[in-house]
Amino acid sequence: MRLVLVRHGATAGNAQRRYVGRRTNEPLSEEGRAQCARLGELAGVRLVWVSPLTRARQTAQLCFPQAEQRVVDDLAECDFGVFEGRTAQEMEHDVAYRSWVDGGCMGRCPGGESAAEHARRSNAALARVLFEARDRGSEAVFVVAHGGTIMAAMHEFLPGASCGRDYFLWHVGNAEGVIANVRIEDDVVSLVAARHFSFLREVDRLEGNVF
Repeated sequence: MRLVLVRHGATAGNAQRRYVGRRTNEPLSEEGRAQCARLGELAGVRLVWVSPLTRARQTAQLCFPQAEQRVVDDLAECDFGVFEGRTAQEMEHDVAYRSWVDGGCMGRCPGGESAAEHARRSNAALARVLFEARDRGSEAVFVVAHGGTIMAAMHEFLPGASCGRDYFLWHVGNAEGVIANVRIEDDVVSLVAARHFSFLREVDRLEGNVF
């Protein structure tokens, strides 16, 4: 089974480099829609699993126009708490923010989640999606969510991943994604042969994909 993880297109907040997380339900900007157009579409996909946030659902509609959208609440982005909607420049003298950054952005955001808490939530949701897809006999699973959701999944399920800065190695740009082969043994999920992609035609050309 293959897993295709797509990050949503850009929003106005993304362009302004604001922390756009679980609490910020912005639509795609014009730039974000243009990014989705560059990413392309796979019209033959019949089912896509999505974060509940508007930017993810709009991306799914543009890139998988014939697909049923199955909303999974816990695939939403990290809750950045009091940092939500603000920029690093706006918080340069904020003691709590500086402490969070000095900790590698891994600690809990005041009033929100830590990277580990977000990962537990979103990875449990992704595992449930993969188990259901396995039980349905699916050969390809399509998920549209967020940068944090993708990094959490790769860090948790890709063998050999380590802590710290390596968490951010699987950062992907807006309207880009990651594809990986999925292995499920004794209800334990692992991802293998993972790589980035920038165009859905790269996914479409992969031998053996069944949509």
